[in-house]
Amino acid sequence: MINNKKVVVGMSGGVDSSVAAALLKKQGYQVIGVFMQFWFPQGEKYGENRCCSLEAHNEAKEVADILGIRIHKLNFGREFKKQIVDEFISEYAGGRTPNPCVNCNKFIKFNLLWKKAQALFGADYLATGHYARISREKINSKSQRVNRPVKGKILRGKDKNKDQTYFLYGMDRKILPHLLFPLGHYSKERVRQLAKDFQLPVYDKKDSQEVCFVGSSVSDFLRKYLKMSPGPIIDMKTQKIIGEHRGLPLYTLGQRSGIGLSGGPWYVVGFDRQKNILSVTKNSSGQELRRKELFCHKVNWLNRPEEFPFECQAQIRYQAKPVRCVISHLGAKLKVHFSVSQRAVMPGQSVVFYQGDELLGGAIILK
Repeated sequence: MINNKKVVVGMSGGVDSSVAAALLKKQGYQVIGVFMQFWFPQGEKYGENRCCSLEAHNEAKEVADILGIRIHKLNFGREFKKQIVDEFISEYAGGRTPNPCVNCNKFIKFNLLWKKAQALFGADYLATGHYARISREKINSKSQRVNRPVKGKILRGKDKNKDQTYFLYGMDRKILPHLLFPLGHYSKERVRQLAKDFQLPVYDKKDSQEVCFVGSSVSDFLRKYLKMSPGPIIDMKTQKIIGEHRGLPLYTLGQRSGIGLSGGPWYVVGFDRQKNILSVTKNSSGQELRRKELFCHKVNWLNRPEEFPFECQAQIRYQAKPVRCVISHLGAKLKVHFSVSQRAVMPGQSVVFYQGDELLGGAIILK
């Protein structure tokens, strides 16, 4: 089957992007591979950014050679440092817990890469190995007054355990007609089997789960780039000092491991940044960690509700259970009221909105 449509595939040397390229080649597209070179801390003991190491590039090139497609390396290091790494450091310094994968998709993969794909290769489509589905249907939801003509919408991936739509809400909706997600209808197990069937040597390559540019430890990374001020840890119940923290940016709400206290388990429950105090509790299910409302900003809609208040489902972290909520519009901000209180709602993280399987949009949690 011959297809005159050009598709640029972001290839990282991993099994997902490799199988995405193989499937598109089999479907007859003119496939062009792009390996993205990101920023990495020079001279660190953990070496390069895992997503764009020399080893990863060689693996991506080997896959491209097997598939009979060309692969190009594009250096996005300067943009990645500014938009992703500097923001990551700044957010932690301000007492927030960022999600760099959301920003990477928003600013790099589905913005900068797409612009390069058009300018350099005349691409009709951009494809990645994300576990998500793209639909070309006109939106026509019978519930909640969503009936707006668009050329595409994003749906959860078939494999609910691997669904990655949580990270995709930040893109410009104008790109939707140009996206391809070849893995959206497959399970991870099936993707690995397809890699074997295509005789790709990366079929058993381990998935990367951590932030790609920080190396072995987020704490070690932050200590290198931020000045840490140790201070007291207090038991929220007794208000007594029970230890010393290593610097507030190293802790997040609900954190259990790495606090350094005996007699636990202890959970991080609050911060007093003016007094440099970390509060902890032994009550993991107490009201100190639970909230029924949050406020958020930097909102991005892929399919914006026509009227507010608006009822849908929301997710406050990746792989969290989606819960019913009501969204109220407050100028540039939103208020989200949950049907069930949520544990450890963290400023800086994303709250992402769904209507069934459809990704509606999302925002950054303020408080």
